Amino acid sequence: MVSHHDNSRMLEELYTVVDLGGAVIDVTVEHAVYGQICAPLHIFSRYDADAFNEKIQQSGSRPLSNLTGGIHLHTIRATDEKTLERVIQGLKDKGFLLLEDN
Repeated sequence: MVSHHDNSRMLEELYTVVDLGGAVIDVTVEHAVYGQICAPLHIFSRYDADAFNEKIQQSGSRPLSNLTGGIHLHTIRATDEKTLERVIQGLKDKGFLLLEDN
């Protein structure tokens, strides 16, 4: 799933996934020079999402998606197909997924 948003919506995206029963395993961006850059996230709860956000804020760093204008991919895990479908629909409903017809 390809996602697109600015930094102000990062936490909302992570919350959407975990609130609907999923987990955000990693983030990947496709860089023009370096190719795929992937970093582990392992976000399973709002607590994890808040801790990640705090690290970003405290370090003065920016998310990898800043390298690609906000476009990035996540590996999402869920306990079953129904949960995964619910997460995908939630991300679609909030406009996070970059769809072919956009």
